[in-house]
Amino acid sequence: MSTTVEFAKMNGLGNKILVVDMRGRKDRVTPEAAITLNADPETQFDQIMAIHDPKAEGTDAFIDILNSDGSKAQACGNGTRCVVQALATETGKKAFTFQTVAGILNAEEHQDGTISVDMGTPVFEWNRIPLSEEFHDTSRIELQIGPIDAPILHSPSVMSMGNPHAIFWVDRDVMSFDLERFGPLLENHPMFPERANITLAQVTSPSSLITRTWERGAGLTLACGSAACSAAVSAARTGRTGRNVAITVASATPPGILSIEWRERDDHVVMTGPAEWEWSGTVDPATGLWSRDEEPETESRAL
Repeated sequence: MSTTVEFAKMNGLGNKILVVDMRGRKDRVTPEAAITLNADPETQFDQIMAIHDPKAEGTDAFIDILNSDGSKAQACGNGTRCVVQALATETGKKAFTFQTVAGILNAEEHQDGTISVDMGTPVFEWNRIPLSEEFHDTSRIELQIGPIDAPILHSPSVMSMGNPHAIFWVDRDVMSFDLERFGPLLENHPMFPERANITLAQVTSPSSLITRTWERGAGLTLACGSAACSAAVSAARTGRTGRNVAITVASATPPGILSIEWRERDDHVVMTGPAEWEWSGTVDPATGLWSRDEEPETESRAL
């Protein structure tokens, strides 16, 4: 078995993704390899999406997801769109079914190049998110940062979209908050035994939000698909918006938009947005040592 596999450097609204082709192999991308890759500015990433042979009947692949600190992630919507684009280019297929540790994801590439991912149903029960304390209503929990009488952030909506999320509602520019300072404190707050993704969300209309996210295991990120889904669901759940929301991801360069629908008929959350291929190469999944392909770059390429 070769020591190296093919991979692609991609992004979903700036969310830095490495799509690694592990099909036909029994090994995995190691945490050590992830840490090594993230330490290199050329391959720095938010998530690795490792494509493995399918484990369940009726699925196209099993996707193993790693954060930049080598930890496991349960879900990554922006990364899933990248996987779809790579596999659609390779196979000509437009619809895919993936298995992840968070469950089954269905995804489809549209004629205009955008990709929709069915992220499944949101989870609101405190012990399934999970939280360390019982809350009957997780649409608003008691948690704040800053002075007691004038907190900087407080009363987040919490839920799971395959991974834990806390949405803090703000009434000014999300970029004006020192999220690089508050993010690690909130991610690792005792309230979240499995840590949490921390999102600032500003409502701009009954059908639109602006968000910025500190991602569990990755830190400040240019975009986070499951966080956008969680913000949209939480906004609808608390009566701030309807169930169809355009999310402007403020930290993306330039700021980009994700369309989120929380379907009423089955409670599934469907996210639609772009994916972009950057370049390809080979990598040792055990060590993270890599090389870049020399052939001319194109806008989109298969693995």
